[in-house]
Amino acid sequence: MNMEMDIDNQMKTNRKPDRETDQEMGQEPILKLKAVKKYFPIKKGLFSLTVGHVKAVDDISLDIYRGETFGLVGESGCGKSTLGRVILRLQKPTEGDILFNDRSILSMDKNELRQLRQQMQIIFQDPFGSLNPRFPVMDIIGEPLKVHTRMTRNEIDQRVVELMELVGLDPSRRYRYPHEFSGGQRQRIGIARAIALNPQFILADEAVSALDVSVQSQVLNLLMKLQKELGLTILFIAHGLHVVRHISDRVGVMYLGKIVEVASSDDVFASPLHPYTAALLSANPVPNPHVRRERIVLSGDVPSPANPPKGCRFHPRCPFVQERCKHEAPELIEVVAGRQVACHYPLMDKGVSHG
Repeated sequence: MNMEMDIDNQMKTNRKPDRETDQEMGQEPILKLKAVKKYFPIKKGLFSLTVGHVKAVDDISLDIYRGETFGLVGESGCGKSTLGRVILRLQKPTEGDILFNDRSILSMDKNELRQLRQQMQIIFQDPFGSLNPRFPVMDIIGEPLKVHTRMTRNEIDQRVVELMELVGLDPSRRYRYPHEFSGGQRQRIGIARAIALNPQFILADEAVSALDVSVQSQVLNLLMKLQKELGLTILFIAHGLHVVRHISDRVGVMYLGKIVEVASSDDVFASPLHPYTAALLSANPVPNPHVRRERIVLSGDVPSPANPPKGCRFHPRCPFVQERCKHEAPELIEVVAGRQVACHYPLMDKGVSHG
């Protein structure tokens, strides 16, 4: 418990200062999602006939602004990672459009997509499985440079040395293999590989969830430092709410394939508007034995994304459900300046606070 309190204090010390949102500054989004859907067919029988669809991502529209960290949270299976893979076009959406720097990535041919890869990179969840165990670190970090540039071997070697120093690794160990590094060091290798081409956008998919608690804050502080120095835009997908709070400028909450709330990090954690967000925050442990938080216990299980409930998808578990919620699906709309929520009866007047 003391270790968690020390780490939380360290993260607070390095937390991003309050600032105007990108919307308030009038900055254009670097990434625009327009009614994006990703359905996976359910096939049965001898002839593999499609009998339904798993609606992993269902009609999401979202803007991510240049230079911000957008945190995406939600329960396992809500579609967070699928949305991330669709954004990078590792999977093609069923419907909708995705614009990067005002260009649709879905209409790009192979050559254009290859160029796009230089600007959009990913940091994977597993710091070991994402690294080729047969390659030394030199080749792992240098691989994007070999594929996308015409740099010589000496130039690549120099660049790898620079990248390893930038992420806090000893460059003299660049000829060693992944198994010779700790989990935190392996994730730093993955970060070095992701920034090798000076991308504009990085998807961090559960980038610290596989690390020890004592290492998470170090990697988070590294990402914040790199974002500031390199001008990165980061989509940060995570389960740990304390992690999202300290690294994110804005937060989006997903439930069963849909975004149910979007707001600044401070607003979401101080006064959530959606009942699901409030329930998530109430379940987040407080590293202080003298502080008690009122729990919001949700009834029932998460519905199947293959057969989501009619109306509001959260209504079977919502403690504030009303008749309208069972029949009419709420739209994600701005109810307060800079705050969007998909709820017919947001918690603005219910006194729910989790600061």
